[in-house]
Amino acid sequence: MKHLLLIRHAKSSWDDPSLADFDRPLNARGLRDAPFMGSLLKFRGLVPDQIISSPARRARDTAHILARATGFNPADIDLRAEVYQARLPDLIALVRTLDDAWRRVYLIGHNPELMDLVDWLTGEAIDHLPTTGIASIEFPTESWAHIMESAGRLVWLDMPKRHL
Repeated sequence: MKHLLLIRHAKSSWDDPSLADFDRPLNARGLRDAPFMGSLLKFRGLVPDQIISSPARRARDTAHILARATGFNPADIDLRAEVYQARLPDLIALVRTLDDAWRRVYLIGHNPELMDLVDWLTGEAIDHLPTTGIASIEFPTESWAHIMESAGRLVWLDMPKRHL
């Protein structure tokens, strides 16, 4: 069994118009929501074997916060350039090449690509994956290479707003 958690980065700031999109930091809400969702993941026993993240600052910062909250070593986060401004085929290829030693992986990135990936992996169209939203998907396989369209089961979809 493989378990993929697709996580949209926490809410980012638009306060500094001189910053490039890639460099936008988390805002106050993002800095509140990311640790909260991390604590929920820890409480549910969903500690990752690996965290892969977009290198964009808002995603990278979200990854570090979730790592600390779940007890994952932040130094072991794998920043992948292809996750930033990814196309669906790029994300599918990334998932299929994950190390089979990893049973549970967090993939932290951006919309609309993560929503598209949820749809492709599960066959279920989700309306929205808000910032710090998490889609938990399980696959009845021992190899990430065997991941196929609609082969995953959307176990749950969660977001900070559900807990306010």
